[in-house]
Amino acid sequence: MASRTRLFYEKIVAQVKMLPASAHDADALAATLRACNRAANAASEVAFAKDLKRRNVLQDAVYHRIKADFDLGAQAAVRTVKKVCDAYATLKANLRAGNYGPDGSKRRAGVESKPIVFRETSAQPYDDRILTWNLDRRTVSIWTVAGRLKGIPFVCSPEAMKLLASRRGESDLVMRDGMFFLIATIDIPEPEVFEPDGFLGVDLGIVNIATTSDGRIMSGRQVNRYRRRKRDLRSKLQKKRTKSAARVLKRQRRKEARYATQRNHIIAKKLVHTAERTSRGIGLEDLTGIRQRVTAKKDQRARLHSWAFAQLGSFVEYKARRAGVPVVHVDPRNTSRQCSECWHTHRSNRISQARFVCKSCGTVLHADHNGSRNIAHRADAAWQRGAVNRPSTA
Repeated sequence: MASRTRLFYEKIVAQVKMLPASAHDADALAATLRACNRAANAASEVAFAKDLKRRNVLQDAVYHRIKADFDLGAQAAVRTVKKVCDAYATLKANLRAGNYGPDGSKRRAGVESKPIVFRETSAQPYDDRILTWNLDRRTVSIWTVAGRLKGIPFVCSPEAMKLLASRRGESDLVMRDGMFFLIATIDIPEPEVFEPDGFLGVDLGIVNIATTSDGRIMSGRQVNRYRRRKRDLRSKLQKKRTKSAARVLKRQRRKEARYATQRNHIIAKKLVHTAERTSRGIGLEDLTGIRQRVTAKKDQRARLHSWAFAQLGSFVEYKARRAGVPVVHVDPRNTSRQCSECWHTHRSNRISQARFVCKSCGTVLHADHNGSRNIAHRADAAWQRGAVNRPSTA
């Protein structure tokens, strides 16, 4: 009997921007989000009060009520109940892991202090019964509380159009700053992870966003200048307290985040391409909880807390999975103090932010380059001793 190869699928998303043809269509979409999220809040209160977190049980308790009270269609009500159950399942998983609750405080595992509340503009999931895609015409037909809207145009990037051809399952309706987006979920098969010939170490930082063990430095000077300029602009506009200043502030919303996201995508793509081209894996520091562990001077706090290192790490991981490149996370302790040549570790080895001089063997390197080499060594050692998932040889 022929053996079957098990395929693993990775979930990625494609975002498209909807272009409602009239104010009526835009109002219908906005009213739909408001109605669905008010219904979700009603269902959430029942789920919390009666401890009904399973989908079928909660649906039996609230289905007819939210349909009648919030003018939802049958399938929209079903999707709303599922959204509530998914939110409680996610909260339970976070509490079990000891993560921080929605209010920022660390909460006791298994305990929920109050019902989950959904904003009126929270995303609403749609399935193929209430959302139909026409990729040839680049239009969608979507259910709303004002009836089904047909032929709503959308625009997206060429890469997103390719991904939409493999779309399966739910899509989310999202409203941001008066604009409407659809975020579709796509399952793509993951290639097999190859056996790496060494590792490319990557040291993440604030002054230099990423430094590789090959000595390539991706400076954060441009991003930090941009953020400083935007911060000064916000401060200036907030002091004016005029309607025109408020309009400019609204236009500037999320612009800085979009810029940082684009830069992280570019850097992640370069890192994965380098590792794939040289048949190496990627070594990253495990920076979980760094904001709670690291203390920074007052003038450095804004840079530390606006640094999207978690986003960059996630971008590297998902791009690496799509390319079959193994990724290993290592303990970050003393990577900046340990010599990558003789392993001598002492805090005096790091002379300054950019300069590393080993007190034992005299090795002189850029401090971030030295750290990335240590990360590469640790990732390779973890891979060799089997401390990480390795590609199957079956």
